[in-house]
Amino acid sequence: MRPLKKLSTLTKDPSKMASFQFNLISPEKILFDQAVEMVVVPGIQGDIGVLPQHAPLVTLLRAGVITIYEENKSVIKIFVDGGFAELTPDKCTALVTSGISLEALDKHALEIEIKNLLEDTGRDLTAEEQKKANKSLAIAQAKLMAVLSPPR
Repeated sequence: MRPLKKLSTLTKDPSKMASFQFNLISPEKILFDQAVEMVVVPGIQGDIGVLPQHAPLVTLLRAGVITIYEENKSVIKIFVDGGFAELTPDKCTALVTSGISLEALDKHALEIEIKNLLEDTGRDLTAEEQKKANKSLAIAQAKLMAVLSPPR
């Protein structure tokens, strides 16, 4: 078996990391569309780190944070509330229901939203209303966890 190449050798300039195209798309707009060195997406069974030449994969995304890296540093964090991602050796495309910059989330507003949603789930609701309220509550809790978690 031959040894793996270092990622930096996949580019013509050895001082730069290789990159690949990352697209983050919601129904309303394209949230992100440019070359990146690494991205971490919240897969349904755990976070997936994506580098150039990643094996092809299609996965569901859970509510969580997509982290985009450049020069070995986290540069952009976007909270998404689910969707799916397709990974190929030269591209990663994530289609999400919605996405918002982690910096735009407000801890106090999320705490109030969670309190209100907890009150809603305690009311007499139809099965469909209960399902919708539970989903909204889970997303709001995931947003709060993302805001409270220490930066990586």
